[in-house]
Amino acid sequence: MTSPRRALVVIDVQQQYFSGPLEIEYPPHAESLPRIAAALDAADRAEVPVAVLQHTAGEGAPVFDPTTPEWQLHPEVAQRVQPGSFHAEKQYGTVFAGTGLLDWLRERDVDTLTLVGYMTNNCVLASAAEAETHGLAVEVLSDATGAIGLSNEAGSVDARTVHTTLLALLHSNWAAVTDTAGWTQAVEAGTTLPGSNLVVSATQAAAG
Repeated sequence: MTSPRRALVVIDVQQQYFSGPLEIEYPPHAESLPRIAAALDAADRAEVPVAVLQHTAGEGAPVFDPTTPEWQLHPEVAQRVQPGSFHAEKQYGTVFAGTGLLDWLRERDVDTLTLVGYMTNNCVLASAAEAETHGLAVEVLSDATGAIGLSNEAGSVDARTVHTTLLALLHSNWAAVTDTAGWTQAVEAGTTLPGSNLVVSATQAAAG
């Protein structure tokens, strides 16, 4: 089996997610941010290409206003962005729409995306689902992503349930889910991370 040709995709690790209504709750950002930094360091050592995305909602928007300090990358990420890394702004949940990321990946023969960053319940989910349509395999690092609690007319759910449920969903079809330590070992060994599928996941659930 050939080794995966990976790219680490760092999604929206912006100050907006470290306070206020969108503050990452689970895993808390005090835990996930060091894991994101560790993934960036591992990628640098292994010469895995890195793409960094920042969400923007336009000047004057209540969140993700590019003229505000909250829009900036967290310093732990900003100081690790190496020359030659891909860096783009995005306006949608997916990292692909309007960013040029797919062309950059194709130029480097990347076949596997590793997703870290925020939020599990929005941009990580959207990006993992779209990647399938581009023929790209996906890995999601469970301890280097994070979610918020949600409450609306359809119901209420706490951040831990959001995060863990979506990781199980992703692992059942769209991604191989692991933690940062497991991913780092796979990168160093040049091995593929094991995933699951809907039939296996459903069978295991039915067996209790």
